Amino acid sequence: MSIQKNKIWILLWMAIGVFGFSQSDETHVSLEKQLPFKAGEWFEFRIHYGFFNASYATLELSQDTLNGVPVLHAKGYGTTTGLTRWFFKVEDYYDTYFDEKKVVPYWFVRDINEGGYTKNLEINFDHDQNLAHVSNLENNKKGSFEIADNAQDLLSAFYYLRAFYPEKKLKQNESFSINMFFDYENYVFKMKFLGTENLDTKFGKIRCMKFRPYVQSGRVFRAQESVTLWITDDGNKIPIRLKADLAIGSIKVDLEKFKNLKAPFEIQFD
Repeated sequence: MSIQKNKIWILLWMAIGVFGFSQSDETHVSLEKQLPFKAGEWFEFRIHYGFFNASYATLELSQDTLNGVPVLHAKGYGTTTGLTRWFFKVEDYYDTYFDEKKVVPYWFVRDINEGGYTKNLEINFDHDQNLAHVSNLENNKKGSFEIADNAQDLLSAFYYLRAFYPEKKLKQNESFSINMFFDYENYVFKMKFLGTENLDTKFGKIRCMKFRPYVQSGRVFRAQESVTLWITDDGNKIPIRLKADLAIGSIKVDLEKFKNLKAPFEIQFD
């Protein structure tokens, strides 16, 4: 069960950190105007596992410097709450520092404790050499790995996709993918666009784009197409709901709170 829960938390961070993107065709406008986010943006997500209000995760963006260079700094934090915390305690910290114009990561930190399973990694990205230098702070081991062009980490992908990808509007049932580097491995993460839907939420009815991320069926997920994700179809492109059918039970993630969005948060009125 602990292995299943660890993989569920990876899914949750991927839901927060990968599944937003821009469909803007306005390539003639400046890069600054294209970016659908700004320093000060903040989200809180509520996570339900079966009948339990199991966990919360937050994601915030700030202005920072890295080696004297201005960057954007995203911080992710996740924790279990209430009864769930008694039998499965989670304290997850994620940081990414990325270029404020190209939106590619320079430094990524993953410091997690999930029911006694711990990991403390730092990844330095060298995009000129297409290398990721990984430092395991728990055992002081280091290694370098080849990466694809514009490879993203778990959090920077959220901002990169919102800003740049895809360049044209997707057709229903069309798929797209992104190159990622996570821990010690390269991944090609694939999603299918299912169309649009007006989704009932705590904020009101929100027009959303609906997606099907491809996952591996087996011990955690019931089938390869067990996960459904809704992204706001507005200038922000933020995850507002995720549902997943697991091998045992189900999980649901909802946007609970937000502040300092760059674009208006659009609510549909009948």
